[in-house]
Amino acid sequence: MSLFDNMLKDDESLFLNPEHLDYDYQPKLVPFREQEQQYMALCIKPLLQNRNGKNLLIYGPPGVGKTVSTKHVLRELEQYENIIQLYINCWKKETKHKIALEICNQIGYKFTHNKNTDQLMNEIKNRLNKKTCVLILDEADKIEDSSIIYYFLEDIYKKSIFLITNNKEFLLKLDQRLMSRLNIDEISFKPYTEAQTRDILKTRKDYAFVQNVFDEEAFNIIVQKTAELNDIRTGLYLLKEAGNIAENKASRKITQEHATEAISKLKDYKTKDPSMLDKYESLILETIKQNPGKTLSEISKLIPDISYKSFSRRINNLTSANLITKEETTTETGGKSFKLYTGHARKLSDY
Repeated sequence: MSLFDNMLKDDESLFLNPEHLDYDYQPKLVPFREQEQQYMALCIKPLLQNRNGKNLLIYGPPGVGKTVSTKHVLRELEQYENIIQLYINCWKKETKHKIALEICNQIGYKFTHNKNTDQLMNEIKNRLNKKTCVLILDEADKIEDSSIIYYFLEDIYKKSIFLITNNKEFLLKLDQRLMSRLNIDEISFKPYTEAQTRDILKTRKDYAFVQNVFDEEAFNIIVQKTAELNDIRTGLYLLKEAGNIAENKASRKITQEHATEAISKLKDYKTKDPSMLDKYESLILETIKQNPGKTLSEISKLIPDISYKSFSRRINNLTSANLITKEETTTETGGKSFKLYTGHARKLSDY
């Protein structure tokens, strides 16, 4: 018997649209967060009238929709040409200079080479003050130099600054002059109820998988575990992992057994969430996303200031976290290497 006889055929997969299970996927609607989004809109509304907006602290535990809700509000703003939207993940861009470079990238300013932070901020000021601006600082507690916030408060005329964090206590560490100037409102994101959790995961499941491949009991187990942990991202991971396990076992149904095995892997879950990756893992993941199908050596050459040993270790971390897929390939010299892809990709080498 061939090793491949019991596998799903090349054109068979339990997944239909697996991107709906990705952490950074932006759904068209964000259910059960209408009130929070409406409050964000009220803070931004003065900008539509060419006035200064309100600043807002958005806080709550991980996986309760803070980021996805905020990005949904930004998407609603796209119809207003006078409002510049800036979103910064401060876990990845934690210094003042990195934040300034990212803002320059988002506003289309290319002449950043050999410019110091103050010079970049001056260019940013000149461009942002021609319009109004919404600045989102996600994972705001990871910012190493909070003077970037003070700069926006002082030098950008008409803006709303949103700070997103899991822990609002980080505000206590900020300079009191900054806090006084910030004059920030607050909004708390509470954990979803079990019924809400079920509805959210069902919507994602129905989009992500082929119809009727997910056993109802398997889905119930995942909903219960997700509600227990109060983290929708856990549920997305469990749905995807259960599907991967089922496919690897050549099953045409995702059963209770597959869901239970996925749950058993939750001890490694801290590495499943991209927001918990270190800066090199995040950079590698983003580089692979922009260069799908490149080999290990090709991707490594695009990652500065890291040894190949450290690069290889982080590739292994991302692979075990199911954030990237490796496809074995033959090099021009006849050696073996791997092509790299992000997310779920069914390759024979996966089995």
